[in-house]
Amino acid sequence: MRDPERAKLERSPPDWATALRRLPASLASVRGRILVAFLGMSLLSGTLGFYAAVAITHVGDLVSRTYDESLMSINYARATAADFAKMRSAFARRTHATDPAIAAKLDAEIADLTVTLAEDLTIAVERSQSDRAVRTAGAVQAGVAAWDEMRRALLDAPEARAERWEALDQQARAVDGQIDLLVNYTAGDGFTFRQAARALVTRELRVNIVAAVLAVIGCALIAWLLNRRITGPLAAASAAAERIAGGRLDDRIPTGGRDELGSLLRSMATMRDNIRAMMEREVSQRQSAETLLADALQSSREGVVVVDCHGRIVLANAQALRFFDGLGAAVRTGTSLSEAAPDEFLRALARDGEVRLSDGRWLRVSRSATQEGGFVAVCSDISLLKEQEDRLTETNLRLDAALDNMSQGLCLYDADDRLMVVNRRYAQIYGLASGTVVPGMRAEAVLAASLAAGNHPGQNLSDLLRQEREAFEGPARLPCFQELGNGKVVAIERRETADGGFVATYEDVTERRRAEAQVAFLAHHDALTGLPNRVALNQQMAAAIAQAGRDAGFAVFALDLDDFRPVNDTLGHGVGDELLVAVAQRLSACVREIDCVARLGADEFIVVQRGIDRAEGAAVLARRIIEVVSAPYTLSNHEVSVGLTIGITLAPGDGTGCDKLLKNADVALDRAKSEARGSFRFFEPEMDARLQARRLMERDLRDALAREAFEVYYQPIYSLGTERICGFEALLRWNHPGRGFVSPAEFIPIAEELGLIVPLGEWVLRRACEEASRWPDGLKIAVNVSAVQFTSASLVTAVRETLRATGLPGRRLELEITESVLVANPGATTAILHSLRAMGVRVSMDDFGTGYSSLSYLRSFPFDKIKIDQAFVRDLGATDGTDFIVRAVIGLGASLGMTTTAEGVETEAQLARLRAEGCDEVQGYLFSRPVPITQVPAVIQRWNGAARAIA
Repeated sequence: MRDPERAKLERSPPDWATALRRLPASLASVRGRILVAFLGMSLLSGTLGFYAAVAITHVGDLVSRTYDESLMSINYARATAADFAKMRSAFARRTHATDPAIAAKLDAEIADLTVTLAEDLTIAVERSQSDRAVRTAGAVQAGVAAWDEMRRALLDAPEARAERWEALDQQARAVDGQIDLLVNYTAGDGFTFRQAARALVTRELRVNIVAAVLAVIGCALIAWLLNRRITGPLAAASAAAERIAGGRLDDRIPTGGRDELGSLLRSMATMRDNIRAMMEREVSQRQSAETLLADALQSSREGVVVVDCHGRIVLANAQALRFFDGLGAAVRTGTSLSEAAPDEFLRALARDGEVRLSDGRWLRVSRSATQEGGFVAVCSDISLLKEQEDRLTETNLRLDAALDNMSQGLCLYDADDRLMVVNRRYAQIYGLASGTVVPGMRAEAVLAASLAAGNHPGQNLSDLLRQEREAFEGPARLPCFQELGNGKVVAIERRETADGGFVATYEDVTERRRAEAQVAFLAHHDALTGLPNRVALNQQMAAAIAQAGRDAGFAVFALDLDDFRPVNDTLGHGVGDELLVAVAQRLSACVREIDCVARLGADEFIVVQRGIDRAEGAAVLARRIIEVVSAPYTLSNHEVSVGLTIGITLAPGDGTGCDKLLKNADVALDRAKSEARGSFRFFEPEMDARLQARRLMERDLRDALAREAFEVYYQPIYSLGTERICGFEALLRWNHPGRGFVSPAEFIPIAEELGLIVPLGEWVLRRACEEASRWPDGLKIAVNVSAVQFTSASLVTAVRETLRATGLPGRRLELEITESVLVANPGATTAILHSLRAMGVRVSMDDFGTGYSSLSYLRSFPFDKIKIDQAFVRDLGATDGTDFIVRAVIGLGASLGMTTTAEGVETEAQLARLRAEGCDEVQGYLFSRPVPITQVPAVIQRWNGAARAIA
């Protein structure tokens, strides 16, 4: 029976086979046939592409001509019309121009337009596509030239202007007609070219479609012929190769023809025979090898497992079966790993490495790939080795961690003085580069490396060895302290080891030494200035007291800087600290070595002058200190000056105890500050009594404020214009339970010093506004405000909250301030005053004329009222010029639109004089003394109810 593929080859068309036999041998091969087919298809594609390119080029040229010639000709024809229109417009303006310059400019413009028209017309002619357009362009040129001649003649002959104008207009219309005709001709040419281009595109498109169809048919024919001759034999060869690959080595393989496919089929037949022979030999050899291998595997101490390319377990020796339970069943059934193998076995054989079994044993698995795509896994029991490694690793890790995290450097030497262990801290302490000191070096080499690093300037290796011998030869084994060249101090301890070597530890104790010295210093000295502190001062004074009985006495100076707080607040604490240091240096320069200068805190200093027996010696030192310390300071680009006040007490006359002497010096200091700052005062016994009285006053004042044990009295303010009481001034009174009424002049300054004036002033403001809110609407309330209150940021808030809480309108509240408020901080005070005025509150200047620079303050802030101090009112009628001062103040107030109020009016004569001078308001004992709130209605009824005037 004939082979089907062979029969298929023999049924090829006889004409195709004949044609192939006539071709050269090279073309009869498969490669030759493919080459011929490729060349044919390439020729068809190239011919079609070349024709399409020629057609596209032709169409593009036609389109370019359509734009470059026809459209450009139309545009320039229209430009010619625009140029002629501009010429006519310019000529019309020329006929009405009377200025020669303008006329000349218009003539030049017409000349330029003539040139432009000729250029545009020339381009339109060059781009035109027909003779009619050329002729029309010539007519336009001639018409424009005729129009221009007529225009010139019209300008030269003013007579008979009407007839010439008519001729000129007719000529212009004729030119316009010619231009329109030119535009139509150029447009017609463009349309003609467009139609030609469209016809050409249509024709070329049809030709390209026909050519493309023919090319596709030709390529399909070539492909069909190629398939007939090559694909059939190739399919037969592919089927034969699949049968060989599938192990069917007995099937017949067709012989094929003379080409490469035939040669391939014959080679495949030979290869099949060779493979069959080789397989037979390999099976025989493998059977023998497997027998030997099975004997070796079964007696091996390693577990061996063989897995084929399909994942089936084909072999497992006895040791492997002991390692993994259930593995024997998987081997007998021949199942794959994923189907029947134990989970533990799958996890162990997943990769190379070490794995721990569920029973605690450790296996080392090594996988080797087989040629068939499987693998061989060798499993070794390393449980004992693993346990030993874990113990050793744990020990090494603990040792390494201990060494690397030690705060001390460590060097371990053997009996031959060779380095065995060294940690990183040793190199860090001595500033050695990594790798400088390594195990194996001798002790002398380690010292030499430290010496080379510059740790021991001025010493050599022999000196270092001698120092070590002297330090560690004795039985005490005390630490040795070594000072390095960079200032470090290293504590070295050395201990002998059992094998005859030794271990040395090195600890950097530099910071500890410094900290100990710093703690010892700070325990007795001020951290900022370095002066002795209170502890050291007590020791110095105790020593001076002990010597006072046998030797001369001593003096204790209490010093306080004047105006230190403004420096600290305005220039900052940094400059303040710098000033304190400078003061401390000057004080130290003023005293002797046996004397003591101490700082107790802030700007408080103490000087102990020893070895004096008279007050004159202390006075001399006090004057020198005041002179030196009061000199200007240059601090951080700031020029600063401060004063100094001193209180002095003498021992043993004023006391023999530290606390007593310091207290007496403080008392003398307070007396000096109250009497004359910048001076000094000696302690006197009566000072202590006054101090105790003041302390009692301070305590009672605090208690009174806490209990609100104050009262507000009200003194009426009388308006001379309305002859009625227009308001009251609120005055603070303190009825002390033991001393009776205390004068405000006595307790107000104390309240200001203690910082109580702000809450006290806010209490007076609330009480006065609360009472005034129940008075008739026309009455105002005046409240005095301390200068200290203006340094508080809460003043504006307190006034706002008081008005809101009491319901008193701002126009009925009047705040009285003195000139000292403006002197302290004029900028900030003015801002506060403007904020108060914004709420409607009236502001008056109290005690006007008793301070300084009053007129400048009146200019910087428009007060509502100025009050004439009672000192001027009391002296009215005297011959010292007081009348002129009062008259000037009243006139000044009237000129500035301010109300003037005179205080302290007690007689009818004073009232008459003030009325005559034009004063607006008065107050004093003539009308009423300050009264408590219960008597205010009676005062109002007395003066306003009766509506009587005071003569």
